[in-house]
Amino acid sequence: MPVITLPDGSERKFDHPVSVMDVAADIGPGLAKATLAGEVDGKLVDAAFTVDGDASLRIITARDAEGLDIIRHSTAHLLAQAVKRLFPEAQVTIGPVIDDGFYYDFAYEPGFTPEDLDHIATEMRRLAKDAIPVERSVMERGPAIQHFRQDGEEYKAKIIEGIPGDEELSLYRQGEFMDLCRGPHVPNTGHLGHFKLTKLAGAYWRGDSKNEMLQRIYGTAWASKKDLADYLHRLEEAEKRDHRRLGKQQDLFHFQEEAPGMVFWHANGWTIYTAIQDYMRERLRDAGYGEVNTPQVVDISLWEKSGHAAKYSENMFTTESESRHYAVKPMNCPCHVQIYNHGLHSYRDLPIRMAEFGSCHRNEASGALHGLMRVRGFTQDDAHIFCTPDQVQSEAQAFIDLLFSVYKDFGFEEVQVELSTRPENRIGDDALWDKAEAALQSTLEKSGMEWKLNPGDGAFYGPKIDFSLKDTIGRVWQCGTLQLDFMMPERLGAHYIAEDSSKQTPVVLHRAILGSLERFIGILIENHAGKFPAWLAPKQVAVLNITDRQDDFCEKVAETLENRGFRVDLDLRNEKIGYKIRQHTLARVPYLLVIGDREVENGAVAVRTRDGEDLGTMPVSAFADRLEADVESRR
Repeated sequence: MPVITLPDGSERKFDHPVSVMDVAADIGPGLAKATLAGEVDGKLVDAAFTVDGDASLRIITARDAEGLDIIRHSTAHLLAQAVKRLFPEAQVTIGPVIDDGFYYDFAYEPGFTPEDLDHIATEMRRLAKDAIPVERSVMERGPAIQHFRQDGEEYKAKIIEGIPGDEELSLYRQGEFMDLCRGPHVPNTGHLGHFKLTKLAGAYWRGDSKNEMLQRIYGTAWASKKDLADYLHRLEEAEKRDHRRLGKQQDLFHFQEEAPGMVFWHANGWTIYTAIQDYMRERLRDAGYGEVNTPQVVDISLWEKSGHAAKYSENMFTTESESRHYAVKPMNCPCHVQIYNHGLHSYRDLPIRMAEFGSCHRNEASGALHGLMRVRGFTQDDAHIFCTPDQVQSEAQAFIDLLFSVYKDFGFEEVQVELSTRPENRIGDDALWDKAEAALQSTLEKSGMEWKLNPGDGAFYGPKIDFSLKDTIGRVWQCGTLQLDFMMPERLGAHYIAEDSSKQTPVVLHRAILGSLERFIGILIENHAGKFPAWLAPKQVAVLNITDRQDDFCEKVAETLENRGFRVDLDLRNEKIGYKIRQHTLARVPYLLVIGDREVENGAVAVRTRDGEDLGTMPVSAFADRLEADVESRR
């Protein structure tokens, strides 16, 4: 006689085993219709899962985050079924859920075309309309391999061969199509009506460039027609804001094959870059950090001592000289410890806050490179705080306060916070990990902010708090991080003399606010659609003449503004004023000063904004005061 306990604490008793769907139907027909799956004693299961004893149960619908993932994973299977119907010779491989959607990889030698996507989507809609039941079964490894090989699905057979252990495998059937999957899945395909196939791409089998190339079909799926429409609108908006397109349009940077993943900064882009650096230097000085600089190329022995060579070697560039093996630094922390070690420290000296705009290089896969968002050469606003265990929480809180203040100045008000705990691949004993995780969790709890737990995603040397920004179109970008490290300072021989004259190992807080400056600038470009606030804009004001009669006065205006410290674009070209206004508007210059004979006569300027707002005519000094206030407010 199972007793089912629901999330609100209420209980439902049955005199026979019941499925998740049975419980939903007992609560009400509306809930049964909406049920996608269930969570039984903390484990996600299909709606058909049978409960034969006392258990806690949460019904999963499309309103739940897990429900949306189930819809997307099930839609990936719907895609595979449609492909097999239309292209029987195609082999299915893997089809996981990703952010905002899913993909499925296929081995199909002719290759799919954009027109094929339309046919596949049409077939998917037919399958969804038929509300085909989705049924789970189990099969032992040997028969499962045989089943897929008989169906010509060699890739599925290889996947099963690579699964460790001899446990039974779960398979899901919908109509004539069967796929290997852990599940859970929707009860029937009728729950899968709101999707769109978005693009085609190439992908290597198992992500290894030595393997054969597959065809990847991307898609998105949502719980409702409105959610899908909203997402497609965000995609359209994101395309307009693409930092690569705007970077070219505004002459900020470029990439080229001779230096893959490395940025060529143009004058306009470098102006933004240095403005951000100058701002961060000021904030760091005020917060008690000392700025340092460390070498780019360091003997591999240091990376072996720090643990990076063992845990991170595939991402490191290496070189040799005079029979010595070196690595181009992928991060700054071991080098900062060398500066710390270059002297004797007392507990009275701590905390020591050491910052560097550290130029780093990581050997990212070429297929993963994506404009400024994923590069091989980048600069971190990196810093390390050497402190005593008693200082960890106060230093962590001070950093969090600084981070939120910086983000606000850049226009980001909504910040998501996650605490990531020990990964499987780590160094150090569990007692130290317990201590480190407890310290960060306590800091978050005392801060009063909302945060989520992200189990198993910590760095190999310690737990971390990650800070993610939400931009103006709802996308989330992970930027800041605070990582607590009891391991590396001990491995690299860092110590201080404690109050009792004993030698102790300091705790190191690895921290960054912006993360990679390159990536952060890419985020800023897309967040502002290239319309940087005045304090960051490469050119803050453009001075435009109507005819050459105003040239002398325009030059004096430009000189006056430059002497006030503003970045000015003086445009005296022999072009129509409408053309010049349009060009500087497209360049996203915040303010345009139009000067004709009347302005010269009155010693004034006619002020327009890049959004077309007419601010009227005002003296040059009044405009300069306005621009100065705008810059200082960082609006």
